[in-house]
Amino acid sequence: MQSNSAKDDSDEMEIISSEHNGTVHDTKNEDSGDIHRAEENQKSNIDPNLYLYDDDLATRPHISTFISSIANYENTIPAATDPDAKPPAPSARMGTLIGVFLPCIQNIFGVILFIRLTWVVGTAGAICGFLIVLTCCCVTMLTAISMSAIATNGVVPAGGSYFMISRSLGPEFGGAVGMLFYTGTTLAAAMYIVGAVEIVLTYMAPWASIFGDFTKDADAMYNNFRVYGTILLIFMGLIVFVGVKFVNKFATVALACVIFSIIAVYVGIFDNIHGNEKLYMCVLGKRLLKDIPIDNCTKDDSFMRDIYCPNNKCDDYYLNNNVSKVKGIKGLASGVFYDNVFPSFLEKGQFISYGHDSVDIENIGNESYNQIMADITTTFTLLIGIFFPSVTGIMAGSNRSGDLADAQKSIPIGTICAILTTSTVYLSSVLFFAGTVDNLLLRDKFGQSIGGKLVVANIAWPNQWVILIGSFLSTLGAGLQSLTGAPRLLQAIARDEIIPFLAPFAKSSKRGEPTRALLLTIVICQCGILLGNVDLLAPLLSMFFLMCYGFVNLACAVQTLLRTPNWRPRFKYYHWSLSLIGLTLCISVMIMTSWYFALLAMGMAVVIYKYIEYRGAEKEWGDGIRGMALTAARFSLLRLEEGPPHTKNWRPQILVLSKLNDNFLPKYRKIFSFATQLKAGKGLTICVSVLKGDHTKIANKAVDAKSTLRKYMIDEKVKGFCDILVAQQIGEGLSSVIQTIGLGGMKPNTVIIGWPYSWRQEGRNSWRTFIQTVRTVDACHMALMVPKGINFYPESNHKIGGNIDIWWIVHDGGLLMLLPFLLKQHRTWRNCKLRIFTVAQIEDNSIQMKKDLKTFLYHLRIEADVEVVEMNNSDISAYTYERTLMMEQRNQMLRALGLNKKENSKVVQTIVDHHYDATRTASKVRFADPTIEETKNHESHNDEKRNSIDSDGPEETDAPETTSSKDESTEKADSKFKSNVKPDEFNVRRMHTAIKLNEVIVEKSQDAQLVIMNLPGPPREVRAERESNYMEFLEVLTEGLEKVLMVRGGGREVITIYS
Repeated sequence: MQSNSAKDDSDEMEIISSEHNGTVHDTKNEDSGDIHRAEENQKSNIDPNLYLYDDDLATRPHISTFISSIANYENTIPAATDPDAKPPAPSARMGTLIGVFLPCIQNIFGVILFIRLTWVVGTAGAICGFLIVLTCCCVTMLTAISMSAIATNGVVPAGGSYFMISRSLGPEFGGAVGMLFYTGTTLAAAMYIVGAVEIVLTYMAPWASIFGDFTKDADAMYNNFRVYGTILLIFMGLIVFVGVKFVNKFATVALACVIFSIIAVYVGIFDNIHGNEKLYMCVLGKRLLKDIPIDNCTKDDSFMRDIYCPNNKCDDYYLNNNVSKVKGIKGLASGVFYDNVFPSFLEKGQFISYGHDSVDIENIGNESYNQIMADITTTFTLLIGIFFPSVTGIMAGSNRSGDLADAQKSIPIGTICAILTTSTVYLSSVLFFAGTVDNLLLRDKFGQSIGGKLVVANIAWPNQWVILIGSFLSTLGAGLQSLTGAPRLLQAIARDEIIPFLAPFAKSSKRGEPTRALLLTIVICQCGILLGNVDLLAPLLSMFFLMCYGFVNLACAVQTLLRTPNWRPRFKYYHWSLSLIGLTLCISVMIMTSWYFALLAMGMAVVIYKYIEYRGAEKEWGDGIRGMALTAARFSLLRLEEGPPHTKNWRPQILVLSKLNDNFLPKYRKIFSFATQLKAGKGLTICVSVLKGDHTKIANKAVDAKSTLRKYMIDEKVKGFCDILVAQQIGEGLSSVIQTIGLGGMKPNTVIIGWPYSWRQEGRNSWRTFIQTVRTVDACHMALMVPKGINFYPESNHKIGGNIDIWWIVHDGGLLMLLPFLLKQHRTWRNCKLRIFTVAQIEDNSIQMKKDLKTFLYHLRIEADVEVVEMNNSDISAYTYERTLMMEQRNQMLRALGLNKKENSKVVQTIVDHHYDATRTASKVRFADPTIEETKNHESHNDEKRNSIDSDGPEETDAPETTSSKDESTEKADSKFKSNVKPDEFNVRRMHTAIKLNEVIVEKSQDAQLVIMNLPGPPREVRAERESNYMEFLEVLTEGLEKVLMVRGGGREVITIYS
């Protein structure tokens, strides 16, 4: 055994001596020295202050390189470009007003405001009308809050709700919502076209009717809408196909028309505060009449008698009631508001009249004459469905996120302000209309009682043409925007390849236009136009938008409740309960408005969802509840096995490697507390300990150890599993655990291992196991966390305040950014503030570097103070040479000593004490190694006490007794290496990095509650001397720090700026 060990040592270690000492050169070592010097020449361009991380910098970028590459990124979807075209000028970044607020205003204010709001107010009354508008506004406000949270959770590419939902809830929900949003947008174009035709034919050019007098025949009116709507659709389709630039320019004109029209209405309301004499209605009894010239509005006039007394037989209602002239616009001062407080819902075919008397509203004689009748049955819920399209359009800002200067700031502010503005206009309009216009005129949907005039237009100042022209142009502009946006949305869905039958629509024309998608959009829009009635299109359109808004609320609620690590919205004024209320409102409004339309929209969403989810998948049927559970578990595991999780879904699935003492108790209890705090009750945690021995002989002990491990997990509230592995060698056992633990996709991706505090005392075996574990974790592409000073970490039931300092030297996937965020989710660390330090190299611009780092953190939605540390002094001090020389002398002395195991133990400790005490005297930085402190405090204890183990903290091992006279072999070895030997430059540079970094870290972060830093990579050469030096470098790097977490990423990105 001893000879084999000596042989191994001779193979692993090298002795570099000069001829002055009389030793013989080893040709093998000379060759390795030449190779080593060649490697140093290749790495001469590395900053001397960061030489300890040279192996990492070869594969992992320095922070300055990383953040500068992502500080200025493009988040727009690249559009198709013409190869012959000139390169476009850089797009202007829009602010909140131009980029979000005004587009939302334009899209929210629509045709319903001008042609249906007065009718809604008159039919529902002021109270119910106010509730209708308030309900619709609440739906959009709650949705806007949820949307703001999603939109500020990273960079949202242009694409609106489809991209937000698909990236939050997955492709199944995203595809379903995308198709619903596309259908809703297309039907919105149909509604705008029909509304524009209605404005022209009804109020501007009634003489253009093809099918005769539509005031007497509703079918004739709807046929006109169908014909003219089809013509207008073809015309608008050609505009979209040929000139998209015209559409974008016309949007500005349409927006100006909307704003000016609304201002004209408000000015007109106050201008007519006492009413006006322009509009009078002819009323028979309590019934409203149409097509009666106001001069003929009397019973004595033959015009009336000819209508109601054909063949000299008069209508009974005409005989029993008088005819009167009623002022239509009475003004706010008239008190007409009190007549419009309560609802006046009617069934189809009933007369529009004052009050609810059946004599006045029922058509008993089945002859309508020229009395105005209700064309549809009205209810509170139906009016919600008709009005709801007036509040849609809140996605206009998020659709333009790629063109915004600061989307995470502009989208919430602009969208919510737009909703508040439009809601104020709508709610105030309800009250103003109810207080200005007579009840009968409000309920006259098409203005037939006043000669086919638009009620809102006759309120406005200076005259009705301001509203007529403005409403027509704004409605036309909204229709063009819908016809432009819908094909691009369909093309985006097709390009994602989640719905195979849409593949043909992914192609673009030579000019980059989605021609095929435009043709399909026109066909669907034509189907909507064939309905011919805004009152039928509006509820159907509402279903698709409500489904879309419901999914937005669902996405926000799910993300908040799951508390995924990537869920870090910059918009803080959201809550999962608000999202659930918004979702409930959406579903309730859908069902109340039209249950059959609601079922149609839901059925469409379910079919698309299932089609995407189960496309080509085999059906699984379980036998009973357990069978269903097993099938679900199998299905989930197989899906996880399909590939690595997306960066947004990455969360630390922790494997805790717990070392046991001689009593089979975990040595570091607080490592379980730390795992609990890191997981905050979420995700998977597996705790494993390895016992040395033969499993057939100590199986019972393994069972007892597992029970103890489980008890510790329960006490520390660690949610997960535990296991015990028995192996002949601890290192091999740990390697097997790391490689094989987990099932399918449910494998740990992060390993937590305690720091070997007694590596100096226990010799090579202790550090070899630790470094072998580090290498295994690195080879398995897993993340590694090494908490040092674990005894000082806080309990899970404590709350602490202060700073968590992150020293970000190299980029390893962003794990250093993610860990403190996860810790702050736990109440123990919630009150701590984050401070991020990074080291600027000589060639770095520290000011720009700090600016880029702040930009990066802003997009990560992480709030932290940033400081860039400049380490300009790269001169290697004498203390560094001294410290390196002592480290090398210790290694060479251990190599030269040919002692048996018992003697070697004493001599090792003597050498350690001698050189470590000298190091402590020379060091300017205080030490906080718990092992050393415990050793110092217990020097007088006996051997049995010295070898006891503290189950709650680091090992407490005392230095063996030392005598005044050293062993003879020790003295010879010591005197042999006291000569003036120059230390290895390779080691000097690394020691320089460790000392310099430690000095600045202690200066900045000595009082921090936790210091998180990059763990340098282990030496590539498997040699005992290099491994011992590596441990010494880590000790120097963390001297003077009480609580340190050394972190090494697994080689993949774990955090992203994108949503």
